[in-house]
Amino acid sequence: MSNPMYSFSDDCSPLSDRERVNLPYYGVDVRPAHERIYDFDEILLPFDEQRARFEAARCIHCPTPAACVTACPVHNDIPTIMCLIEKGNFLEASQTFRLTSTIPEICGRVCPQEKLCQGSCVHNLRNEPVLIGPLEVFVTDYERSVKGSITIRKGAPSGRKVAIVGGGPSGLACAERLINFGHDVTVYDQRPIPGGLLMYGIPGFKLSSKVLMAKLNELQNAGIHFVTNTFIGKDITIDALFNDGFDAVYISVGAGVDAQLNIPGEDLPGVFKGTEFLIRSNVNLDLLPPGMTTRPKIGKRVAVIGGGDTASDCERTSIRLGAQEVFCIYRRTEDEMPGVSKDRTFARQEGTRYLFLTQPIRFIADGNGKLTAMECVRMELGEKDAKGRRSPVPIPDSNFILEIDTAITAVGYYPFPSIGETGLDVTRNGLIAIDSKTGATSRRGIYAGGDAVRGPSLVVEATADGIRAASSIHEYLTKL
Repeated sequence: MSNPMYSFSDDCSPLSDRERVNLPYYGVDVRPAHERIYDFDEILLPFDEQRARFEAARCIHCPTPAACVTACPVHNDIPTIMCLIEKGNFLEASQTFRLTSTIPEICGRVCPQEKLCQGSCVHNLRNEPVLIGPLEVFVTDYERSVKGSITIRKGAPSGRKVAIVGGGPSGLACAERLINFGHDVTVYDQRPIPGGLLMYGIPGFKLSSKVLMAKLNELQNAGIHFVTNTFIGKDITIDALFNDGFDAVYISVGAGVDAQLNIPGEDLPGVFKGTEFLIRSNVNLDLLPPGMTTRPKIGKRVAVIGGGDTASDCERTSIRLGAQEVFCIYRRTEDEMPGVSKDRTFARQEGTRYLFLTQPIRFIADGNGKLTAMECVRMELGEKDAKGRRSPVPIPDSNFILEIDTAITAVGYYPFPSIGETGLDVTRNGLIAIDSKTGATSRRGIYAGGDAVRGPSLVVEATADGIRAASSIHEYLTKL
């Protein structure tokens, strides 16, 4: 299915300067830190209609190809959308987002816009960029508030069946586009509720579960079948799916294995892996997967090791669970941190303290075997590594002890080992090898995308993979 871009017409031309003068500026805001640290509600305060129109009116409607569109992995037609919002055509703006994105209400909340569309806005040369993310949230929430729910178009039945392995953003995107084509789609997921990272990895203060649940209900109403608590490769094999009558399979299982520090004491009580910590902390108890059905008990002094978005989420979650002091431990400087800077700003506002150029070397237990401290060493930046980042080097005789009673490691992720048991070609990192243009794997009829192919990636990147693969799968099915 093609994704047509909205074309400028007489009813979608920018407002005149005279018209723009009448749009007042109200500013962007978040809930005060001293209030929001006591709950998991979303912290961003939504735009109202006038504020949304004013913000969109700041767009200068760059000619094609606009830098913001090019920087967006799903290539949302942002100049046209800004024009529609500017004119007050909020429903049409939301529908234009949905031409290219399957989850704009989610991407608007969790995308690192500062690195993508907003980071490419020409206003950055002299001013603040157009706030595309909050506008994406505003119009998609507006559409759902007006309509109650979004109707997903279902194509004429094709008679073909597709299995989606993994119900995260990539799998859901692929499933929706395949339903648009008219194929019968079943999504298998290992957890009690589909959504993957969206349900089990992103805290409610960034993405309310109500937003995801509304989307899942709409997908189910469109005819998508969900089979949960099922681990493909353990409960059912890929080959069994084909034997059951599926014509194609899309694998989007994510990269769900936490990397380890490989230092002494990592198995002590009080040391958590980031994934398990977030799942047990943020998800409703009745939706927790087996083996993770209780809230984590943390102490008053928490150290989070890592510099990505997961680390920020763990820091802010710890504060909401009652930690009095939270430290972020990172072996490079803030300039090298991979996470989104706005999340670090929010974390600082909420009380996180940052220890840069610091590397843990062992966890220390008290006489009862419980975590009581962490030995660290100071670092300095040396030569650049293969990725162009300067490698951290320990400073001799700089060791020190940091007293803590809880540690959370968030230093990266690896693919599930079961990927290597599917008979698919894999890379040296254990990721699924695909054709970059189609998403096709080494086995006929099997496609893949998202973290299982890329390693840890952005929600919008995984979504783009699912959309692209759906088109490839449709083309494959039409030739059977």
